[in-house]
Formats: sequence, C-alpha cells, structure tokens
Amino acid sequence: MATAHSNGLELEYEDFGDPGAPPLLLIMGLGAQLIDWPLEFCEQLAGRGYRVIRFDNRDAGLSGGLDELGVPDMGAILGGDLGSVPYRLSDMAADVAGLLDALEIQRAHIVGCSLGGMVAQQFAIDFPGRISSLTSIMSTTGDRTVGLHTPEAGAVLGRPPAPSREIAIANGVLSSRIVGSPAFPASDEELLRRATAKVDRAYRPAGTARQYAAVAGSPDRTVGLRDVKVPSVVIHGAEDPLINVSGGRATAAAIPGAELVVIPGMGHDLPREAWDQIVDAIDRTARRG
Repeated sequence: MATAHSNGLELEYEDFGDPGAPPLLLIMGLGAQLIDWPLEFCEQLAGRGYRVIRFDNRDAGLSGGLDELGVPDMGAILGGDLGSVPYRLSDMAADVAGLLDALEIQRAHIVGCSLGGMVAQQFAIDFPGRISSLTSIMSTTGDRTVGLHTPEAGAVLGRPPAPSREIAIANGVLSSRIVGSPAFPASDEELLRRATAKVDRAYRPAGTARQYAAVAGSPDRTVGLRDVKVPSVVIHGAEDPLINVSGGRATAAAIPGAELVVIPGMGHDLPREAWDQIVDAIDRTARRG
C-alpha cells in the first residue's frame, strides 16, 4: 500500500495488475475501507486486463480525515439544518480527481459501491473528461423518495460508537448479517474475520458520521446524471435492505443508455457467488468505454 496527496488530504491506496493497463478505480462505501473490496475480487478484475486501484476515502481507514470538525449534528441535518455538514459528496469526488492526479492518470473507469456509488456518480457529473466508464453498485441518486432502508437496516446507521474493540467487532458482525445477502449468507467465521480485520486496521466512528452527513447534506443528482455520456452500468441486489433496489432503478433511469443489472437474492454486500456477474458487468461496460 502507498499514500498519495489529494485535495489537501493523504489518501491510502493500493493497486493491482499491469501498471500500463487501463486504470479502474474502486470507491468504497460509508465507513468502509479499501479492504472491503475483497482481494480476490480485485485480482479477478485485474485479470481482465485492468490496473485496479482501491483506496480509503477521507475519514476512513488509513486516509486523512477532518477530526478537527467534530461530530455533525445528524438530527439537525436530517431535519433540514445543514449548518454542521462538514463536507459534501462533491468534495469526496474531488478527492478522487486528486488521487488520479497524484497517480498521473488522466482518465479512469470508475466503480463505486453504496456511498462510493454516490461519489462515483458525482465524479461523473463534476469531471466528465476524466471518466471512461461508470459502474454504480447498490447506490442511489440522492432522491429522498427512492432507495429507502428498512427499519432494521436504518438502526445499523444509527448505532452509537462502540466503547470497546470487542463490542465494535460484534456490532460489525451483526450489521453485516442484517444488511447482507439472504440468498448468499456468509458464515459466522467469515463475518468475524472481516469485522476483526476492519476494527484492527482502523475504527473511526466520527469519520463515518461525517461521511453520513455528506450524503444527507448533498443534493439530488438526478438532473446532473442526465448529462453523463460515458457507458454506464447500475448493479443492485434485489433484496438490499439498506438501499432499496428502487435507488438503483432510479439511477439507471437517470443515466442515458445505462444498463441495469438486478441480482436476485443479493443484499447490501458483495457476495462471492455474485462476483462473476458483477465483474462481467464492470468489464463489458469498461470495454464499451
């Protein structure tokens, strides 16, 4: 892994594959880290002929953050008072542009998952000359009438910071079980392994709260997405409890010519059983680009 200076922050990143191959940048979701893109998944993409880059967003993993801004008032933000929003998705999209600058990459295929899909969409809107293709996975447009979560999944978002490592890990396991794919459930051992790896690498609940505020404080992207010209695919789980599939359908409807791939039985995760279908969709869209 390495560190790049981007948009006033230090971003931790890692790349796979031929350095001279077409670059494909992966953007992860809320509070997630680059290790949430499974290593074998990245290697599978690299095997299709891409230079695959995964990185920690601002305020997550080992990347720089804005702890000096404190914890936003989510009650006020969700009530319409945006005064405590520390930054917006457009700032996170600018981080992506800065990372590409640091890596001397002019254009890349952009793949985003959940919040990362929102950042990828914003990047396509803000930096149209720097994107070759767009893949938005289990994400939504910012339209507050689509992509709604179930009460159980919403409780995952509202959980307070854990007071200990053990509780943080247990919460991670439970959260993954709640939002995961009902048709492709991961074993308890695998969920424990993932949660432990994430907590031991970095546990940053205040950063996650600031990212959540960025989502809540950013405008609807529907109109902007109508101007996206690059080949695009929208991938969503039919059983996603955290961002309902209506969010994916709305995203595909907003982007001219976008392909929609709805995977039966998939929730809000990247189950191994769906990797071939997801990688195929990313690859054929990138080749169109």
